[in-house]
Amino acid sequence: MGQIPQGNRRIRKAVFPVAGLGTRFLPATKTVPKEMLPIIDKPLIQYAVDEAIEAGCDTLVFVTNRYKHAVADYFDKAYELEHKLERAGKTEQLELVRHVLPDGVRAVFVTQAEALGLGHAVLCAQPVVGDEPFAVLLPDDLIWNRGPGALKQMADVAQATGASVIATQDVPRAKTGSYGIVATEDFSGRQGRVTAMVEKPEPEVAPSTLAVVGRYVLSPRIFDLLQATTPGAGGEIQLTDAISALLREQPVLAYRFQGTRFDCGTHIGLVEATIRYALDHEMLSDAARVMMQDALGEMGVVEL
Repeated sequence: MGQIPQGNRRIRKAVFPVAGLGTRFLPATKTVPKEMLPIIDKPLIQYAVDEAIEAGCDTLVFVTNRYKHAVADYFDKAYELEHKLERAGKTEQLELVRHVLPDGVRAVFVTQAEALGLGHAVLCAQPVVGDEPFAVLLPDDLIWNRGPGALKQMADVAQATGASVIATQDVPRAKTGSYGIVATEDFSGRQGRVTAMVEKPEPEVAPSTLAVVGRYVLSPRIFDLLQATTPGAGGEIQLTDAISALLREQPVLAYRFQGTRFDCGTHIGLVEATIRYALDHEMLSDAARVMMQDALGEMGVVEL
């Protein structure tokens, strides 16, 4: 059989780089990976996994380090816990524990021996991904949307066009120096072809205000380009450099997704996400709203 055109191939594999040490959240992350920090009743990694599964992925590749076992433990069976819940007749909790991954979805764990950058972490997943388009999700970026998830939106575009797709959001021009910024042509609706990527440009020279955030749908060609990428400062291989090379060979689209992104790699982002998810939670929303209003009242803040 001939090779299926990429435009007709749905992504089925998703890569989650989770080898970082999360030092910003010490001491909490001394023993708990930052990807396991909870938003209400689920860890950050579960939200990213759910988003990938919604997009059609059935193979989840976690790139971790040799010291972090909590993520693997979370997706493994918990025999003792399940047995206790079953004996206690707690069927609802038992189903939650048993179905962190649905049937037909597998988790694969790959070790990144050295912290050599995001590009290197993605490259570590090559033996599992093989020669097919795939997704990369950074769990730090939690994207909330009442409709289809960001990756589902991007996967639909990638399948229809055959292009790689990068998630972007508009940021204030004054903050372009904190992001990778894309230059585009023929931007229409929610997407446009990327012509260049600039890492943390000053506002006066930024080519746009479209910032790259932690969702990618990538051609397998990225692996060859990562192998050829010259390591930068600290010996790290940057995914941005490889994507810059990719867009000279193949179409790469910037996609302005529907949804709200929370930077849960920061303290305030984690707080913002917790508030939003509490206010949207079926059982907690009313109590959360009252509690927040009471807290603001005690601080002398006039209710809006």
